[in-house]
Amino acid sequence: MYKACTQGDLDYIKSIVAEPLNVYWKEEISEDYSHDELGGISNYPDILVKVTTTEEISQIVKYAYEHTIAVVARGSGTGLVGASVPLHNGIMLDTTSMNKIIELDEENLTLTVEPGVMLMEIGKYVEEKNFFYPPDPGEKSATIGGNISTNAGGMRAVKYGVTRDYVRALEVVLPNGDIAEFGGKVVKNSSGYSLKDLIIGSEGTLGIITKATLKLLPLPKFSISLLIPFEDIDGAIEAVPQIIKSRVIPTAIEFMQREVILSSEEFLGKTFPDSSSEAYLLLTFDGNTREQVEHDYAIVADLCIDLGALDAYIVDTEERMESVWSARGAFLEAIHASTDEMDECDVVVPRHRIADFIKYTKELQEEYSIRIPSFGHAGDGNLHIYICRDGLDQETWDKKLKEIFDKMYKRADEYGGMVSGEHGIGYAKKEYLFDQLCDNNINIMKGIKQVFDPKNILNPGKVCQ
Repeated sequence: MYKACTQGDLDYIKSIVAEPLNVYWKEEISEDYSHDELGGISNYPDILVKVTTTEEISQIVKYAYEHTIAVVARGSGTGLVGASVPLHNGIMLDTTSMNKIIELDEENLTLTVEPGVMLMEIGKYVEEKNFFYPPDPGEKSATIGGNISTNAGGMRAVKYGVTRDYVRALEVVLPNGDIAEFGGKVVKNSSGYSLKDLIIGSEGTLGIITKATLKLLPLPKFSISLLIPFEDIDGAIEAVPQIIKSRVIPTAIEFMQREVILSSEEFLGKTFPDSSSEAYLLLTFDGNTREQVEHDYAIVADLCIDLGALDAYIVDTEERMESVWSARGAFLEAIHASTDEMDECDVVVPRHRIADFIKYTKELQEEYSIRIPSFGHAGDGNLHIYICRDGLDQETWDKKLKEIFDKMYKRADEYGGMVSGEHGIGYAKKEYLFDQLCDNNINIMKGIKQVFDPKNILNPGKVCQ
């Protein structure tokens, strides 16, 4: 179906880029480009191009379209579902060198950036100027292009929303090589279909993002966290709906279990402020006055104590904040380091079903005699559940993993949940998306893909294909 790349294709691409040394051929390509962080599949591109401009991308994609060569765009490669793996070889476009911050518009509260700018760089840049970019995915080395492509959420979603809520405009290279602009700096827009929002979360299957204009907020002046221990995970999770109903909206409501905290302590070589309890809620409150923040966290602390919490630790110094949040940020890496292989389920369920779903994962852990640690965003129902291989032979691992995933996704569907809260579908979760969505939904998605990409050259084999 797709043309295999030849020496002639390589020579042409080298002739149109500014720096031919940025083009790599087959055996020159590093193993890192054959996989993402966790997607469970690997394959190499024939040609890797470290692109530097929109025009380079446009010309390469136009050539690929004319010759029916598969094209995959890639950022930092921190994805977890195989979305950036080149299943059909072809051409991979590494956008990490497109890492310029183009404009900070203080009047319109927007930041315009290239797709290779890392999330940590955006946060540092705007906060130094007293602005705030709220989306807060755990992997800070991810690029903004990847965040937009998966509609990344993160820990502050409960109060501020997800990446989609902060994208005002996109410059996109379409599958035929044309350059299009969707959206603008305007705050409101009811002018036809929102094509910008189709690109967001499409995982590089509809277009390649080359520039993004992001919405900013004024930086909150104060931020304080609470670490609240409970006797068990049931007590912790069951407190969350009551916190939400208290009409105090924390910036973040994270849940974690002792086993994950211990893994993080070992991984980082740092001590968590308290790891003696079985389960914890970690909450953050922000605002423009200390009095407002203290009022809000006091209400929630008292509420949690009334609901059975063992204590409520105030995390209000820079040292304590770093200790707690660095541990939380390292949970995924710590679990990964504790086993020889793992796979992840990031279902999202209605908040009132979180405790039920976590209980179910513990039942599966006992049924299959396999370790299934978890943590996640209690405030928005997004769970991060990991199945750990821990030395199982290949046949047993494959069998248990398939059966556990089948059962978890089925239970999430029964609870009114969805396959992915923020990591996307990519290649790894396609089967479960097809199982969950009705034919109409899948056919509409395929129709959108056909309109954008009639030759199906952009990231083929992902999401709904």
